Amino acid sequence: MHKDIINIDDYKIDVYSLNTVIVGSGAAAFNAADSLYTLGQKDIAIVTEGINMGTSRNTGSDKQTYYKLTLSGDTPDSVMDMAKTLFNGGAMHGDIALVEAAVSSRCFYKLVNIGVPFPHNTYGEYVGYKTDHDEGRRATSCGPLTSKVMTEKLQEQIELKGIKIFDGFLVIGILTQVQEEIKKSIGLITLDLSKLHNKNKGITLFNCTNIIYATGSPAGIYKTSVYPKSQHGSSGIAFEAGVKVSNVTESQYGIASIKLRWNLSGTYQQVLPRYVSTDIYGTDEKEFLMEHFNSPGEMLNAIFLKGYQWPFDPRKIEDQGSSLIDILVYNETILKGRRVFLDYTKNINGSADGELDISILGEETYKYLENCEALFGTPIERLNKMNRPAIELYKSNGIDLYSEYLEIAVCAQHNNGGLLGDIWWQSNVKHIFPVGEVNGTFGVYRPGGTALNSTQVGSNK
Repeated sequence: MHKDIINIDDYKIDVYSLNTVIVGSGAAAFNAADSLYTLGQKDIAIVTEGINMGTSRNTGSDKQTYYKLTLSGDTPDSVMDMAKTLFNGGAMHGDIALVEAAVSSRCFYKLVNIGVPFPHNTYGEYVGYKTDHDEGRRATSCGPLTSKVMTEKLQEQIELKGIKIFDGFLVIGILTQVQEEIKKSIGLITLDLSKLHNKNKGITLFNCTNIIYATGSPAGIYKTSVYPKSQHGSSGIAFEAGVKVSNVTESQYGIASIKLRWNLSGTYQQVLPRYVSTDIYGTDEKEFLMEHFNSPGEMLNAIFLKGYQWPFDPRKIEDQGSSLIDILVYNETILKGRRVFLDYTKNINGSADGELDISILGEETYKYLENCEALFGTPIERLNKMNRPAIELYKSNGIDLYSEYLEIAVCAQHNNGGLLGDIWWQSNVKHIFPVGEVNGTFGVYRPGGTALNSTQVGSNK
């Protein structure tokens, strides 16, 4: 990489020339830079609006899932089986599904080798569990902050290798040219945010052969969102450059807290909290779900299944399925203008004497809580037994689930579409490679955790 200074109408503009610029600083961006360097391409740099911004570093869930090929036990699995699962989710190209399945183990073990503490047994097997939209046991997790840990460990590799990071540089344009009817990228226009008050407004150019575009979802377009406030997205810049898109209408929604933007999946639902709505002032409290279920037991079963089936799915509305809860929360908050909360301090009104009436629980709910030794007490007591870090996460952000209700909404959580790429993650504009959530490779009914796998496979390619 070398630096020049050019004059345009008496404005001095910094120009950096190099082979490849990686835009972004999440798990996909850092992995792309690390992989390139390891493979011998060292004329590279990372450009980011803010190194501590973005979804990878600032989000999580009950146990944030990483999805990969089965790597334990006697459960049969194969690359083709995993590819079929991804493909069958809809809006997923079969060849890309095959690549994501084939490279999943390689990318997973790289994360293990750089220190991401995925759990394994005495024999070194990375034991998996089932996740949503999947019947296998391909899912794993190192806790509620899996993507944050991934990002931090990958950043350590970047720093060890001395890869240049332009921190505080906002991309505002992609430079392209057409040669022999083929459009390709030739560089980037950025703003150095520390020099906006200079005469040149901080304009900085990057002259580069390749752009790896890892800017995440266009999160800023959503009103009700579980994306971190620091996640803005830069898809529009790619649109202006002529990059084609795929399935951009396919956003994934689910129930999340809004004071702290956090997915409420897994044990947050499996401990059977009360769903309460109030008026805008926090009065006129009522448990509104019961009006729409045939019995308290069926309602509790739907709440329990919401832990497994967190994303809204229209197929799970009928017969009092778990996604009926999303509809009912939406009705209360948007159509009726009320506020909705989860209450972990008390059991539902249908419970006897304030205790959990285990006789009304469905078989799956009962067995799960029994296996967790959690057939007792209040929801917060069950959550403390089953997943204490889930409580501590909120407490560290000023929310005490032992004493206060948790305000929720149905929130945008993930864009399953995005920029179009081929099996090498290259877009129709040559030399632009969208990777991570900005690339539309996820499919409509993607198994939970495939997003993290896709960030690593795409940025490895």
